[in-house]
Amino acid sequence: METHYVKSLLAVLSLIALPVMAAEPTLYGRYEYIALPEIGGKVLKAKMDTGALTASLSAKDIETFKRDGEDWVRFRLGTKDAGNQVYEHKIARISKIKSRSEEEEDDSEVVAPTKRPVVDLELCLGNVKRTVEVNLTDRSSFNYPLLIGAKALREFGAAVNPARRFTADKPDC
Repeated sequence: METHYVKSLLAVLSLIALPVMAAEPTLYGRYEYIALPEIGGKVLKAKMDTGALTASLSAKDIETFKRDGEDWVRFRLGTKDAGNQVYEHKIARISKIKSRSEEEEDDSEVVAPTKRPVVDLELCLGNVKRTVEVNLTDRSSFNYPLLIGAKALREFGAAVNPARRFTADKPDC
């Protein structure tokens, strides 16, 4: 009789714990491959950066314009093999980015924050596709043309193990 009670109790407890276990984040490496379905299906190496708030995509020839009274942006992908394809997206918002030097305690130099257009882009990580906010900036001096920040990581339900690299399968969304 007591064994039946214990088994029943364990069964109920496991059902209660199931939603908590389902909410566990997926663990990714510090670097992953991410596909951009709206940018010609390009697959880029991305840095998963929990210290950055927003995602950033390397772009060049960034030009804002109006279309039907709304703000849009025109740009080319800022990667070595990008070619000359021009992309146009509706602007979700304009972000103001502080440079690292502005975070220092020395107030002697006041520098205005950089303004960057932010677009909503579909990103594919492994077999998961999410629409996330991505700011556009020239990242050509960085090793990785795409930076995935904390907000995008939350959208993917992701956690990052900095000791690992490329843990997800190649994007397949």
